[in-house]
Amino acid sequence: MGLSPETVERVSRLWGKSAARNGGQRHLLLGHLLDTAAVAGLIWDQYLSRAFRQRLDEISGGRGQLWFMWVCGIHDCGKACPAFQAMDAAEAAPVLAAGLTWGRLPADRQKRWRHDVAGAVLLMPRLITEWGGEEAAGWVWPLVAGHHGTFPSAAALRPPRGAQGRGAAWEEVQRAVVDVFTRAVGFEGLADARPVDSLRKAEQLALSGLIVMADWIASDSSQFPGLADVGLISFAGAWRRAEAAWERLRLRGGWRDLALPENPLDPLTCRLGVQPRASQRELVERAWSMPAPGLLVAEAPMGEGKTKAALAAAEVLAVRFGLDGVFVAMPTQATSDPMYEQVLQWVRTFARELESQVALLHGRRRFNAWWRAIWDGKPRPDGDGCGCEDGGGQSAVDMVDDDFGAIDEDADYGMASAQPSVGRAADLGADGPAYWFLGDKRGLLTAFVVGTVDHLLHAATRTRHVMLRFAGLVGKVVVVDEVHAADVYMRQFLLEALRWLGQAGVPMVLLSATLPPAQRQQCVDAYLSGVLGTADMHQPVPEPAGYPCVTVAYGVDGQAVAETSRKAVQPWRESEPVRLAWLPDTDPAGTRVAAAVRKAVADGGVALVVVNQVDRAQAIYRDLQDKGFDGVLHLLHARLCAAHRADRTAECLRLMGPQAGDDRPKRMVVIATQLAEQSFDVDADVLITDLAPTDLLLQRIGRLHRHSGTRRPAVHRVPRVLVTGVALGKGGTPQFLRASKMIYGEWSLLRAAALVTEAAGALTDAGESAASGWSIPADVPGLVARAYGSTEICPAGWNEAGAWEQWQAKEREREKNAEEYLLCRRREWAFPTLEGLHYAGSRAASEEQLDAVVRDGEPSVEVVIVRRASGGYRAVDGTWLGVHGEVDDDEVTDRLMGGNVRLPPRLTDAAQAELSPLPGWAGRPWLRYRLALVLEEDGTRLLGADRVSYHDLLGLVIEREAR
Repeated sequence: MGLSPETVERVSRLWGKSAARNGGQRHLLLGHLLDTAAVAGLIWDQYLSRAFRQRLDEISGGRGQLWFMWVCGIHDCGKACPAFQAMDAAEAAPVLAAGLTWGRLPADRQKRWRHDVAGAVLLMPRLITEWGGEEAAGWVWPLVAGHHGTFPSAAALRPPRGAQGRGAAWEEVQRAVVDVFTRAVGFEGLADARPVDSLRKAEQLALSGLIVMADWIASDSSQFPGLADVGLISFAGAWRRAEAAWERLRLRGGWRDLALPENPLDPLTCRLGVQPRASQRELVERAWSMPAPGLLVAEAPMGEGKTKAALAAAEVLAVRFGLDGVFVAMPTQATSDPMYEQVLQWVRTFARELESQVALLHGRRRFNAWWRAIWDGKPRPDGDGCGCEDGGGQSAVDMVDDDFGAIDEDADYGMASAQPSVGRAADLGADGPAYWFLGDKRGLLTAFVVGTVDHLLHAATRTRHVMLRFAGLVGKVVVVDEVHAADVYMRQFLLEALRWLGQAGVPMVLLSATLPPAQRQQCVDAYLSGVLGTADMHQPVPEPAGYPCVTVAYGVDGQAVAETSRKAVQPWRESEPVRLAWLPDTDPAGTRVAAAVRKAVADGGVALVVVNQVDRAQAIYRDLQDKGFDGVLHLLHARLCAAHRADRTAECLRLMGPQAGDDRPKRMVVIATQLAEQSFDVDADVLITDLAPTDLLLQRIGRLHRHSGTRRPAVHRVPRVLVTGVALGKGGTPQFLRASKMIYGEWSLLRAAALVTEAAGALTDAGESAASGWSIPADVPGLVARAYGSTEICPAGWNEAGAWEQWQAKEREREKNAEEYLLCRRREWAFPTLEGLHYAGSRAASEEQLDAVVRDGEPSVEVVIVRRASGGYRAVDGTWLGVHGEVDDDEVTDRLMGGNVRLPPRLTDAAQAELSPLPGWAGRPWLRYRLALVLEEDGTRLLGADRVSYHDLLGLVIEREAR
């Protein structure tokens, strides 16, 4: 290459990984660049979706893999500068001896010149010169500058004096590093690597995440031992190392070029074994007919089979547009678990070995038996052996806290690097799960993912390593269930995600039974603004012909298209009348509700009671229990510990779920909070519910007479709803439970009360009205549209206008609060590159902080309930822990973690001030940061100003301590 011997010698001395942080062996810079490029080559071959490979081919003139390897490998070229080479005295000595020198450099961590930014400074002038202008270089340098998690602005590319390297020696060696690497990978020179076109900004974000992925894999010293002799370094050698590491880590993609179904409806009939209902057929046919990747919004009644239709549509979209996996986003942890098991069964029908590529993303996945079977080698719930054999060494659980990004010399992630166990990985077989994906921020990179919607929202926040999360979404079909559940604050992040995913060409399927038309329009506009790259997009959605319906949105030739079902689609079940009546009551003790429950099931039947407050649910349960109830009685709410909540949910599903049959009790009452509102597949004969916003009220009604063929007492032949949590106030205005007003606001409750009044008569007519009721599901879209429309619907004197003003002001404030964290400022949406994306830094450091970013409720904390006992501690179920709370095996850890519970927000400050992990938890990854709520031997403790206790039936009980 015409390099002088001195330059060759100097390039050969530059280090990329220090011996101190790389398993005791220095790794030369060229070696790490080539390792990363080789890993990128395998990502291309075995992981990247066909759609993304095609895009990279398009912008590189058909040399997509070569260009991808180059851009991934060049990421660390900035390490060829004094600021980095001087960081380790032992590693710096040979570099200095070769004639590369430097003066005094800034010691202050905040002022230190980072190698990611140094790489951009080093590359940019050469790219501009050799690629013929700033346009081509302008979108590539941020990929280098941002590979440690944040994208700086061009103004940040100003090195301190001497930090970048001064003089001919440094200039020559920096030029040589880029040229030697570029030639070694396969280009003739830097000019040859010039892309012929640019990626769109969202595609750049995904590419940036893939660069981070390649870097983190290649930075693992247990897989890539250091090479201190430049004679041992070659691209062929790096490729062999990468292949061995890839196999040991068992990394892989998902479907890999899925075959076209023989029949358009095979994804429903053959794959999922369902006899297609009209609404399911409509969704799948729309997926077939869309000419480009786009947005599908499916609206259908509760129990219609939307999720199965969405999975079938996802297969169609994947095969048509070259996607490699699926992310199914659920509203809560509780709804994620059954969906995970459904997706597992579905994925197995493509290939049995794919089940180990299905991840469950939420904080309590440890308690899902299928996840434990597959990812942690525990017995399968169906008794079919184990998920995998334990080869000893470090367990999957132990590896969850590692962060491969922390291996780098200038990492500042606040967490020490943990090395995975090579032995365990090797013993689990080629089809075992890839534990690498369990690491921090990497879950979405797994081929098939089920998790809370928060993970989708996280990918739309301006936070560190957002590109890694986003890369996990690009290449998948994204399904969002219960999309109406996102409040106005969360919706800002959902809309931001829709914009970015629309621009990245990611097909999305949104599901809802009760979606207000304005929200449907917002989602369509956001997705299309991404597709067309414009901030102010509005493409009116035609009025659907009926309900169920499917809306589609996509772009063709620069034009936006939004269509909806042109003819009415028949729902699976015929609409039937639901009788509504008032049960006026705003007493938190719920005495009137308990009396109504007894009356409702006096002649048998299954009643579901849904209230808006845990204390109220506990009080009603106590009333029924204390005064004697002849039947099955269950209480279900968010202040039950994890084990009790899981057991009780499973028992409710067994007794009143679709397979209940003869197990269905003659007389049963379930008292629940909002947990019963969605994805809770139970069938009640009668519903008693606190008033809630109309869409949520309809969700609760969706649990009523839900399953065909259920045997009911004659008195319950007609579905009946008693609406409570409201009473007549002064001047005939409804008065609501204080908790309801705090949660939902007065305006939406007033609107709901007005609509219920039309169906049940005035509040004064409690139980006596001859009003017509509602026809469900036929009335659902009209009720939701009226509830959230702009026309006043409340009787005169209810001060609807005043409530509306308050509600609007609150909504505007919440929208403004969310804007601080959105991935991109509105006025910058049209910017063509990622430069300056993190203009205000990245405020959220931990997952808990990130959860707080996308949900604006008051902060709350989870604690583990522990009982103090003579000589030590016991878990909530009585399991002995030891003198200091010691936990010596996974089974005991499971029992202890079964006592996990989230405290109400008003206890957060006291919990953070007064609680800490037990001393014996220090060495257990799942426990060492968990707060222990230690109950004294009398079963209670003082927490702040509250007396807290835990009752196996009631759950967490909180009483204000008398002063």
